[in-house]
Amino acid sequence: MATLTTSQQNIDSSKIEKFTTQLRGKIVLASDKNYDETRKVFNAMIDKRPKLFVLCVDVADVIASVKFAKENDLEVAIRGGGHNGGGLGLCEDGMVIDLSGIKFVRVNTSDNTVRVGGGNLWGEVDHATHIFGLAIPAGIISTTGVGGLTLGGGVGYLSRKFGLTIDNLLEADMVLADGSFVTVNKDQHEDLFWAIRGGGGNFGIITSFKFQAHPLKTVFGGPTLWPIEKTEEIMEWFDGFIHTATDNLNGFIATLVIPGPPFPDFLHNKQFCGIVWCYTGPMDKAKEVFEPIMAKEPIFDHVGEMPYPAIQTLFDGLFPPGLQWYWRADFFNNLNPEISAQHLKFGSRIPTPLSQMHLYPISGAASRVGKEETPWAYRDAKYAGVIVGVDKDPANKDKITEWCKDYWSSLHGHSAGGAYSNFMMDEGQERVKTSYKYNYERLARIKKQYDPENFFRINQNIQAST
Repeated sequence: MATLTTSQQNIDSSKIEKFTTQLRGKIVLASDKNYDETRKVFNAMIDKRPKLFVLCVDVADVIASVKFAKENDLEVAIRGGGHNGGGLGLCEDGMVIDLSGIKFVRVNTSDNTVRVGGGNLWGEVDHATHIFGLAIPAGIISTTGVGGLTLGGGVGYLSRKFGLTIDNLLEADMVLADGSFVTVNKDQHEDLFWAIRGGGGNFGIITSFKFQAHPLKTVFGGPTLWPIEKTEEIMEWFDGFIHTATDNLNGFIATLVIPGPPFPDFLHNKQFCGIVWCYTGPMDKAKEVFEPIMAKEPIFDHVGEMPYPAIQTLFDGLFPPGLQWYWRADFFNNLNPEISAQHLKFGSRIPTPLSQMHLYPISGAASRVGKEETPWAYRDAKYAGVIVGVDKDPANKDKITEWCKDYWSSLHGHSAGGAYSNFMMDEGQERVKTSYKYNYERLARIKKQYDPENFFRINQNIQAST
């Protein structure tokens, strides 16, 4: 049994004991030996100390946790994979409802739909679907949580072919702020279903997702690199190439440093402009599709046929949990000369080997969804950009943060205004409003209906309309 210390002084021990009897999962308090391990998240720069964690294993645990938090006036954070850059899966001095024990993946081969638990990671989903020759559009790192990525939108390797992750969401089970349970889809609670497809964790706790999967077994892809001095040339070419390419081809462009193995020695600790490709079409057409890419004469390429889960895990080893991260982001409508010049400037000054900039194209299937069909308002933007300062050493925290902020500041005036919410830190209410544009007011009305007291507020917060 967990025991209370003075840090839980406003929660009577008898209440905790009674609460424990309502759970199949476990409670972790600050007095427990595993507390510090439990409060770790992907970004080691985040150091918050909740009063308690509830490690849920089913819907009943989640409902009991919501009710307990409301009865005891506890601020609540919801944690799935813990991958959020801003550490929004934690709170200070409140309760964390941890979904990592709610894991299952059920594949229905009759209609290629997949039911996924609220605590699953994408690598677990890919493992289960790949054996059936299926895939669900996700991101680029397999350790990312399903819930966080989906609720924010879901940009990744398959966006141009199959759309964002939210475009493939068919249904969700939710626990609401009053502790009630609902299933949302196009026919039930349509307003909530609209809101969770990009509106983040503002409206409830998702305990399961139902996705449309797509036939996909292997892809042809991998990185191509050019010296950083060629950044402007490669960006101009990429901007004119990717948006008219077949939907089967995707690639994100980056400024980066090669930190070491598995890349060859001659690349180590040098700056590059790179593109990581993913082609989903017929494999016998891959060489033809890649001809104009190889005509740009990359100094290094490592592209080839591979199982889809292999490209999803390509960078997992470089970015394990526990590194220091600082993120900034924007949408962009083009890569004009002023923009590419700044990428050359700051890409030549990358402060640590893991710090990078990525630009993900928003075209193909992702751009053919209406701007108001989901809260994800920037369907007409051409790129979702993100800059990340990353390092394992806490002593470099200021260095990576300042580089990231300066890089972002040099580009923001050329941006489309808002940012992809999954790439944002805690940047304030106006930034959130800008990132939802004309969809914000509808989100605020739905928030007022389902969470008027803003119980779910540790997120990119949408405040109830007045």
